[in-house]
Amino acid sequence: MCRLLLYKGKQPILLAHLLTNPAHSIINQSFDSRLRIDHRRPLNGDGFGVGWYDREDQDKTHKPCIFTSVTPAWSNSNLVRLAEKIKSPLLFAHVRASTSGAVTEANCHPWNYGRIMWMHNGGIAQFEKIKRKLQNSLPEELFLWVEGSTDSEWAFALFLSFLDNPSADTFDYQELKAAMLKTIAQLNEWAEEANITEPSLLNFAVTDGESVVCARYISSKTLEAASLYFSSGTRFECYRPGHYRMVKADRREDMVVVASEPLTFEEADWLTIPTNTVMVITPKLNVLLQPIKDQFYAVERGLEVKVGEDVARIPDPHAQMMAHQISQLTSPTRS
Repeated sequence: MCRLLLYKGKQPILLAHLLTNPAHSIINQSFDSRLRIDHRRPLNGDGFGVGWYDREDQDKTHKPCIFTSVTPAWSNSNLVRLAEKIKSPLLFAHVRASTSGAVTEANCHPWNYGRIMWMHNGGIAQFEKIKRKLQNSLPEELFLWVEGSTDSEWAFALFLSFLDNPSADTFDYQELKAAMLKTIAQLNEWAEEANITEPSLLNFAVTDGESVVCARYISSKTLEAASLYFSSGTRFECYRPGHYRMVKADRREDMVVVASEPLTFEEADWLTIPTNTVMVITPKLNVLLQPIKDQFYAVERGLEVKVGEDVARIPDPHAQMMAHQISQLTSPTRS
């Protein structure tokens, strides 16, 4: 299970404040991931990627810059050097644990098509059973565009096919959100046709450089999706080495950070994005959350735990943390 991070703010932020400096930065999550659903593979060492938009876009293409590598993020000195020099008002970052596709740069997230950038945490269950249908549904240009072999990049191509013009200069966030929901619905439809009962984990994130749309999703009525949190405020400050906090000086939202795991140890800084929810960050930094009301929508979702003779339900958003704590308590002690 991969880890992802994104930032959108009114002012550019130094990449190091998100990628390398926090004690639980996404780089540290590449070897110390604490909220993975699959605890058997604790490392996210199959490559990484960082994508950002330049506020002073000299050629006016509005395309993101993307740096990827197959080396583990924790040992890439070039990433550290870049993070100490580059500032951006919109950033995507991803550390990979391969579940589909070889360890190659072509398979490292994020990807871009024109000004649109995409990344994914999770996996499309038994993707090989629906891959041909997905490919056949694409227009020729998008079919030929895909370079890698991951389910994530093919899902991106599917998303692009639901846009009126994926090469457009501007996009409305409503169109991006609609395409995200259509992508999830189409994958569910094909899975049902192929009699796939294993749930897919579809934490997708997409941006056009202005708006951001994220989904925290699992094709199950009872299970939780992979973890996803967000924090918003007026500034993200370091108060001692490695320790950051989100400062809310007033009611304004000057920045939003979304991450698979919180970057700070300040519990009040972070809110869980509920399972099976689409989140939109508008160009004006309004945060909109909407439940995805499809066949897997459930009003009550969480973790059932036995208390004496009774069964109690720990509701989302606390279930993910509770599930991890329980697994830690019940796992064999390591010497």
